[in-house]
Amino acid sequence: MLDYAEQSKLLKALAHPVRLRIVEGLLSKDECNVDRMVRALKLPQSTVSQHLGILRSCGIVQIRKEGVKACYRILDERIKDLIGVLRG
Repeated sequence: MLDYAEQSKLLKALAHPVRLRIVEGLLSKDECNVDRMVRALKLPQSTVSQHLGILRSCGIVQIRKEGVKACYRILDERIKDLIGVLRG
């Protein structure tokens, strides 16, 4: 049975242009660190980190610490299918 509350939370987390760009970028790589995302998105580090926090809290991405760097990757396999639907 479909858990409507869980699915709604997932979709809300993706319902922002910056978060969609982050997810799409991560899908094209195994993982990426925050510094690279900041440069690619041309946004302040605090903004990117805020969006990553939302994605992480919903279980969409996972963080891996590499010294002082934080690397992210897609954790939820359903995301690839959802992005594919959005691409048409």
